Order: sequence, then structure tokens, then C-alpha cells
Amino acid sequence: MNFRRGRAAQERVNERRKREDESPRLAQVAPQLESLKLELSEKRGDIGIAEATHIKRVVVEHAPALFLLPCGESSCRDGGHDITRAVMRGIEQKSTTYEGDDPCGGQTGTAPCARTLVFTAHATYKA
Repeated sequence: MNFRRGRAAQERVNERRKREDESPRLAQVAPQLESLKLELSEKRGDIGIAEATHIKRVVVEHAPALFLLPCGESSCRDGGHDITRAVMRGIEQKSTTYEGDDPCGGQTGTAPCARTLVFTAHATYKA
């Protein structure tokens, strides 16, 4: 059983990497973008999860214009977060700080995953 679970996880990682490789580069899509930092956290209902908080600094020159993040719940199947639209919308509007959230669409056992990704983006732009 652990072998199947590990294999499924590796397939998801490979699929995500393939999508990233096939995506246009962020520097091409948003040449005015200078830097991007994402503050990421997860919550279950209204309760924040301390161990599920981190900062992602995006290397604009090399990063894909795709923002896919796995669900932090270890028992979640087929979940994750695609915040590409929200992040790119903020960049298109040249917002310097903006927020968003994305509920996980996966399953934990027989129930829907209860986690939600919350993010704050901090962007700077070339003059």
C-alpha cells in the first residue's frame, strides 16, 4: 500500500514538473515584474495551521508563469492549489500587495479535504 501511495505521489510531482516545463516563463509573460514573494499559509476552517506557513521567493527570470502548490495535508488525495490566475491577475494589474485563498479540492478518507491555502503576494515592478 505504501508503495502505491509513493508511486502516486511521484506521478503527481512528475505531472506538475511537466506542466511547469511546458509553461511560458514569468519573465516573458510579465517583463515589467522585478520581484515576487508569496507568503503562504494553510488553515482548516477558521483555524490557522502554524506548521503550514512559509515564504516562497520566486526567481522571476527562470520561474514558470504557473503557480501550483500541493496540499499540506499528508492524507489528502488528488488535492492541491492552483493560484495561477489570482497571482497573474495581480501582476497584470501591477498590484504591489494582494491576497487570495484557494480551498483544496482533494479528499481525506471519505471526506473532502478541509484545508484552504491563503496567500499574500508582494511584487515589485521595473520603472
